Amino acid sequence: MDDIILETNGLTIVFGGHVAVDNVSVKIQRNQLKSIIGPNGAGKTTFFNMLSGQLKPTKGSVFFDGKDITSLSPAERTRLGIGRSFQITNVFPNLTCYENVRLAVQSQKGIRYNMFSHVRKFRDVNERAYQLLDMVFLVNKANEMAVNLTHGEKRKLEIAMLLALETEMLLLDEPTAGMSLEEVPMILDVIRNIRDQRNRTILLIEHKIDMVLDLSDNIMVLFHGQLLADGPPEEIIRNEQVQSAYLGGLYNDAS
Repeated sequence: MDDIILETNGLTIVFGGHVAVDNVSVKIQRNQLKSIIGPNGAGKTTFFNMLSGQLKPTKGSVFFDGKDITSLSPAERTRLGIGRSFQITNVFPNLTCYENVRLAVQSQKGIRYNMFSHVRKFRDVNERAYQLLDMVFLVNKANEMAVNLTHGEKRKLEIAMLLALETEMLLLDEPTAGMSLEEVPMILDVIRNIRDQRNRTILLIEHKIDMVLDLSDNIMVLFHGQLLADGPPEEIIRNEQVQSAYLGGLYNDAS
């Protein structure tokens, strides 16, 4: 039997008379990377917001590790192991990269500042912070102020902070949005590095279809708020409905 970490049943949300997400039921396997694609207005970010708790569904339910989390707050879902990034980076600009990640590690471990504690007591915190910076290829920027980082580097730092919270599942909403072409490959490398360790589940919204095909184990396609298709990349790119609704025949000749 498949090891399912997250499942939605009939997830629906209505704003006024507009059905933004319409009866979406999907299962996401543990330690795989699943991408969500679809045209603008398809309901991708709205769907994400219901998974992370920013929005409450009009009807339907969300299960994480077999537990119904539909009524839980974003903070409660974070404590369960769901980490969410947004299209706008969220780091502390006037702290160094190391300090940003160390604070996230301390938060996860429940460590508060104590002026009488010796720094050696927190050696494991420091080591973990450097491990995470290394995982996102930022260890050489450990002492750099976050405000001085490029947009792509801030994205990598944000991912390190999510990892510091020991998240089982990462929800990454357009991690390459606003990046220069030169910066995109380094985010791709970070996501691939996390995926290849196979100890976290990644759910990714991304418009760059080549990136999606390269990274994904599975792809789900939303169209007008409905689940149009769900399957491995090679199946999705040959799906005639997906071709018509989103890919525009781009991969019709794919072998």
